[in-house]
Amino acid sequence: MPMIYTYMTWSALLVLLWGVVFVFARSKKKMFTMSLGTAPLGLTEPLFYPEYWSPPTLFGLGETYGFDVESILFSFSVGGLASSLYELGSPKKAKPMPGDHQLGSVHRFHVLALSSPVFVFVLLELTTSLNSIYTASLGLLVGAVSTVFCRVDLLGSAIKGAVIFSLFYFVFFSVMNWSHPNFVDLYWNNAAISGFRVFGVPIEELLFASTLGALWSNFYEHRYWQIRA
Repeated sequence: MPMIYTYMTWSALLVLLWGVVFVFARSKKKMFTMSLGTAPLGLTEPLFYPEYWSPPTLFGLGETYGFDVESILFSFSVGGLASSLYELGSPKKAKPMPGDHQLGSVHRFHVLALSSPVFVFVLLELTTSLNSIYTASLGLLVGAVSTVFCRVDLLGSAIKGAVIFSLFYFVFFSVMNWSHPNFVDLYWNNAAISGFRVFGVPIEELLFASTLGALWSNFYEHRYWQIRA
């Protein structure tokens, strides 16, 4: 398979895996909602291309405009997978939180906590020279910590979500590496990032996966005042 099609092929495979997980998802509404909410983040690709990486894209869209089809598919898929993978096989179901719990003193920060990933990301983008992969991961991390601050009951699922999605992402990326051994060397801007890799996977990719898993595993429950029981 020519490397020009690698990003498109593996983005399409992610969509296929998304479909498999969707069949068995505890809450199909949650998974689909989170995917729809995450897909537009693919439009932030100009912040990453080519400062973080520059893979060949379909019709050369990324190279010409910074936007590409693959990033939309990727964002759609990881959003749903990060929100739902960790709860496969879990006997617990989400249900509405009792109204009196929504009025607690900590919950007055509900909107701020939900918005914190965007605020932190934009602030860091405007005030630092950090690569966008770091500002995005820090924004996700702050969002995950803020969620647990408001909803301590979600700590366990945040940790579980971070671990399981990171493992999934690591295996997925490793198989891609195996199929195209030079892909990272050729298309990641290694001079602009740490250069550290875990069995060939850039540490930045795992940082993104773990923080996304930690936040997205709970974002839906936090947003819609749900608890698991």
